[in-house]
Amino acid sequence: MKRKYIVPLLIIYACIGTMQLSAQTKYSLEDCKKMAIENNRTIKNSRLEIEAAKQTKKNAFTNYFPKVNATGMDVRFNNPLIEYTMPGGDLPVYDGNPVNLPVATQFAYFPGISLSLLDKAAFGSITAVQPVFAGGRIITGNKLAQLGVNVNNSRFILSKSEVLLRTEEQYWLIVSLNEKLKTLHMMGMLLDTIYKQADDACRVGLINRNDVMKVSIKQSEMRMNRMKLENGIKLASMAFSQYIGLPYDSTMVLSDTLVIDQNPYEVYLDAGQALLHREEYKLLKKSVEAEELQTRLKIGEYLPEVGVGIGAVYYDYAFSNNKGTSNTMVFASVKIPISDWWGASHTIKERKYKEQIARNNSQNNTELLLLQIQKTWNELNEAYKQIEVAHETMIQAEENLRINSDNYENGIVNISDMLEAQAMLQQTKDELTDARSGYKIKLVTYLQVTGRH
Repeated sequence: MKRKYIVPLLIIYACIGTMQLSAQTKYSLEDCKKMAIENNRTIKNSRLEIEAAKQTKKNAFTNYFPKVNATGMDVRFNNPLIEYTMPGGDLPVYDGNPVNLPVATQFAYFPGISLSLLDKAAFGSITAVQPVFAGGRIITGNKLAQLGVNVNNSRFILSKSEVLLRTEEQYWLIVSLNEKLKTLHMMGMLLDTIYKQADDACRVGLINRNDVMKVSIKQSEMRMNRMKLENGIKLASMAFSQYIGLPYDSTMVLSDTLVIDQNPYEVYLDAGQALLHREEYKLLKKSVEAEELQTRLKIGEYLPEVGVGIGAVYYDYAFSNNKGTSNTMVFASVKIPISDWWGASHTIKERKYKEQIARNNSQNNTELLLLQIQKTWNELNEAYKQIEVAHETMIQAEENLRINSDNYENGIVNISDMLEAQAMLQQTKDELTDARSGYKIKLVTYLQVTGRH
């Protein structure tokens, strides 16, 4: 069989592949990104963290309003608190003259009494206290709560960015593996053609059987590699489906291709300008702000607290014929932590040191972010140039295979040279696929580190 029959075979193979794809479920990169954002558990948790921070903020806002407290108590004693017993007897009748009292001749009988008091009591009160001054802690606490919401919003954006990056990495991995599988199919068809030519030549005595065996061994290696690659695609697809929250479907097809439609300079952004868009940079600034607010909160603990309030009380000590008593009051309170002032200066200094530590860390990590942006830009350029090199190498490998095919048909080279040229072409095609998928990943990574999610 001559080489001219290879092209019709490739056309037939492409038609069969097209019919198979028509029954498959296709997903674009954008489809997968949307599913990842909707279903990924990390993003779901980030949304919940934002809602929790909002509730903390609402709770801090309530400190601006009066604090209302109600207290009620009902007491039953096992034994009365006051017990008194007076025995009975004859009591002299008093006629109004004190002189006659000791020698009274008339008496009245007194049966005696027994008294038990305070065997039960009831007490109730309600007060409302409006803070007038609390050392600035209420205002500072609300600022910290708002800062917590902002921090969680930034963390949500970071989580979303990481999920999208991870989604693209897995997406292009599967696409590149499928491209390599297509290359294996084409190389397998080429090997089948070479085997048929070698077998025909062996039958007529042009080559020995050993050359045919070399092709057969290469075919076996190709089948083994194909099986490994198909298993790898299946595992990668299962992991990808789990990551984006999609049930695994063996008919799933990723529709985007490894076409390179952007060069690095189309997406270039100055590192200093890009830094301002980084959520990590914003978080560094917020970490310094948080330490400053914590210091102000600590200072507020050592300042006087002033409040005014109103209240009402009710009490019933269960005396005989007592129906209970109620009263109202207006009051003001001042709390001065005098004994705490001794250690306050040391605590404040400690907080100042922590502020400076936060500033130092912020400056250091800002410089690292700038280095990361520059490093990612360099890697993006290298990945783009690697595509050019891999493409040129593949063209040379195709030409090498063509020349060896012509020479093989003319009897100039042997079967081993043909197999070596075929293996070289397969390798260069795989390297080009890796270079293109690598560039895709480097591109989205650069967009991420420059704050473009």
